Amino acid sequence: MYRIDLLNKISEKGLRHFTDKYEYRADIPKPDGILVRSKEMKDMTLQSSVKAIARAGAGVNNIPIDKCSDKGIVVFNTPGANANGVKELVVLGMLLASRKVTEGIIWAKGLVGEGDKVPDLIEKGKSKFGGTEILGKTLGVVGLGAIGTLVANAAESLGMEVMGYDPFLSIEAAWKLSRNIKKASSLEKLLAESDFITLHVPQNKDTKGFINTDKFAIMKKGVVILNFARGGLVDTPSLKKAIADGIVNCYVTDFPDEEVIKTDKVIAIPHLGASTEESEENCAIMAAMQLMDFLENGNIKNSVNFPECFLERSGKQRLTVTNQNTPGMIEKITHLLADSKINIVDMINKSKGNIAYNIIDSESDINTDLIKKIQSIDGIRTVRVL
Repeated sequence: MYRIDLLNKISEKGLRHFTDKYEYRADIPKPDGILVRSKEMKDMTLQSSVKAIARAGAGVNNIPIDKCSDKGIVVFNTPGANANGVKELVVLGMLLASRKVTEGIIWAKGLVGEGDKVPDLIEKGKSKFGGTEILGKTLGVVGLGAIGTLVANAAESLGMEVMGYDPFLSIEAAWKLSRNIKKASSLEKLLAESDFITLHVPQNKDTKGFINTDKFAIMKKGVVILNFARGGLVDTPSLKKAIADGIVNCYVTDFPDEEVIKTDKVIAIPHLGASTEESEENCAIMAAMQLMDFLENGNIKNSVNFPECFLERSGKQRLTVTNQNTPGMIEKITHLLADSKINIVDMINKSKGNIAYNIIDSESDINTDLIKKIQSIDGIRTVRVL
């Protein structure tokens, strides 16, 4: 029986995918896996039984990745599962920034009590809320992953000129992009030519605060910045100066803090990107399926700290080994298998950074003594027999 600890409320449609081999609930003792959404885990003590953590969403800033890697814990996320929900909100953000709709709604609500005068007051007052259309405007998309690609295609279908920048564009994403999306030769070119700029990159040490004074200096006067990725991508003091100087006409963000909320020309959305029934269900289903495939078969897909690794089952037993990515490790493992007269039917080895991961299918049973010998190799982090 596999035990799954639920740190947040998880969609029932996702939980229903767990078979009768699984027990899941909050605060379950000695869990094999953890399912989480937004709960902060950085200060949590991870039990030694934990083999994997699945985040029902794309961002993993709430998970201690380095600590998990040191312990050999695989961390999954669910890229693309909530992509359509975020895409729709980005399009809405562009429209809200262009048409002063929110200001107009608030003003119209203030006319309650004027009775029959309301229609005339509406006609007289509507000129205060004039805006512009997005048709023909240029949208710059920074990051062409699952969400960025959908946003780019949606904007192009609405008649916008779309330019994308992603030095790590995958072949899969490239296939999904409309042929009319222009590829920016550099980030600076995209920033200089766009009327709207939308950010779809992860936040890490290289991207935190990368939209700063230097980047704002490149942009057109009156640009709209849309941030539905992570709040820390935009340096707040630089943003406030860019708004005051007229460079930024509107900043739309799904990750507001107090400084951002009290700044003029900001549309602060309370982190609603993935807050649709469909997104929550899709994320929960993907997270549950990835956890099950890893716990039962050792396969890894959509991990942020381990390499992608998949092998069809063959042979009698499956051995998975995590080790430091140093030369000679495979030879040491296979040497011990050969000494124990274990014939390898199939195997795969993949690495990511300083982590290497192996799946080995054998013709015969792997005994406890052999597992202990493999565990004793310097640099081995985890050994499992499935």
